[in-house]
Amino acid sequence: MEILMQLSQVHVSKQELQDAKLVEVEAGELADGAVRLAIESFSVTANNVTYAVVGDNFGYWNFFPPRTNEVGKGIVPMWGHARVIESRHDEIVVGERVYGYLPMATHLDIWPGKVGAASFIDTAAHRQPMSPVYNQYTRLAADPEHDETREDERMIYGPLFKTGFMIDYFMRSKDWFGAEEVVLTSASSKTAMGLASVAKENSRKIKRIGLTSEGNADFVEETGLYDRVYTYAEIGNLSIRDCVSVDFAGNAEVLTKLHKHFSDTLKYSCLVGATHIEARSSFHEDADLPGPKPEMFFAPDHFVAFFKEHGPEKGGAMIAEKWHAFLNAVEGTVEIERREGLEAARATFVAMVGGEVDPSKGVVILP
Repeated sequence: MEILMQLSQVHVSKQELQDAKLVEVEAGELADGAVRLAIESFSVTANNVTYAVVGDNFGYWNFFPPRTNEVGKGIVPMWGHARVIESRHDEIVVGERVYGYLPMATHLDIWPGKVGAASFIDTAAHRQPMSPVYNQYTRLAADPEHDETREDERMIYGPLFKTGFMIDYFMRSKDWFGAEEVVLTSASSKTAMGLASVAKENSRKIKRIGLTSEGNADFVEETGLYDRVYTYAEIGNLSIRDCVSVDFAGNAEVLTKLHKHFSDTLKYSCLVGATHIEARSSFHEDADLPGPKPEMFFAPDHFVAFFKEHGPEKGGAMIAEKWHAFLNAVEGTVEIERREGLEAARATFVAMVGGEVDPSKGVVILP
């Protein structure tokens, strides 16, 4: 098979996320022990925007350094599928398909290690300081979760759903901090929908309150995942009772209003994402904010602890059970839109940063 000598990457300014450009670079010769992947598909969601927003603090920019070593530029990670097109590793053959963490690009070289029937990890030195959760690649031929008819849904929802699963698991381990309800900002986001779905199944006594923009209120209502839905302008109308908040928006003004509204009845304030890019700030460092100090939820650390407690087989089964229930719950609520070419990925990401992507659409890129 003829191997492409050129690959394309989308380079994003770390300080100005809407400054993104398509760059072509030399693929180079494949190193001994390495495998070259052709990226077949990935989704672009608010999760990817979060990776970029908090990238310097959590190392997300370090996974896929640009080949050009441009100062201040990085490649945003995606979740998707890829095919082996060249292999210099004895246990990985050309043609095999995998699912995992990928760059916004057309190709990726990895160095497989801990190769098993169902998965392997990338042992590239620059990736080892980050969470191992992101370095594992699932071999689709032996993956019990893989369904070739639901690959798009897995890319769009999978990582976000699992974060929602882990938030519910964490909250239940703390008996929801004695709360009666959970308030979720950015309720139209897929991570919030994942949490709402799992909580609906696992934590039936906890009322799910969705907060969203006026334009997304009908969509959020129609999901059926929330007991009540309010717009951000209606925060003052929320009943005062013991609650926890889970903030997926990263909007300082919204979270401040929540803290002031609930004050001491807010039992725990959880920070997860940052979908409201224009309003992000260091609000959690404000000593005058009423109620509990907001705490960041870093899902990879919780995943490591979860699988250490339950083991990969049982833990995977626990997640898979709720995953299928979630897919049934959201079926038909999101229209999957497939877009071809890496330029489409660049344009979609820029639009996502600007809040211009309809939450009722799930975007899959075929680079």
